[in-house]
Amino acid sequence: MGAGLLVVIPAGVTIFILSFLFNLADGVLAPYIRKTAVFLFGEGGRYIPGLGMIAGILVIYVSGLIASNVFGKRLIHVWDRILSRIPLVKSIYSSSKQLITVFSASGRESFRRAVYVEFPMEGSFSIAFVTNSVSTPSGKKYFTVFIPTSPNPTSGYVLILEEARVYPTEFSVEEAMKIIMSGGIVVPEDFLAQKLQ
Repeated sequence: MGAGLLVVIPAGVTIFILSFLFNLADGVLAPYIRKTAVFLFGEGGRYIPGLGMIAGILVIYVSGLIASNVFGKRLIHVWDRILSRIPLVKSIYSSSKQLITVFSASGRESFRRAVYVEFPMEGSFSIAFVTNSVSTPSGKKYFTVFIPTSPNPTSGYVLILEEARVYPTEFSVEEAMKIIMSGGIVVPEDFLAQKLQ
């Protein structure tokens, strides 16, 4: 019974999540594709499930191609300037853009390494990411660290700590992110051993 649950539940959860994501991605452009099909082929025009998702992928791919050339970069710059002047849109657009930058492959470089810091109280440790470092004229070094919340790492705390209060870990930024997003369920074998030795 227990072994069966260990097989069925993860498979069921995976299918449910994939189905939800498929319907979500497919549903964004589906209404427009249906209208286009009716316009081109009349009432006999049928919508095939999955076309919305395929169209979305094509839009993202073409947008990437446009953004990678000089003309596209200028176009995006103009687009950014226009959106940054609209009061409500400015906040949403800039926040979402920063969020995507941070968690994209290139943006993860801003998370230089995963560390431990004593937080939220002395004697308890949290996983954090070093985002910056600065040295004072006297030679004292400080680190800016971001402590993400679990399981949603898009929010968290920013602390500025002395170098002595930032402890190294043996795992990568990606491994640390897995630990946080899983609520500690996915943990490297030596995760606790490092702090308990």
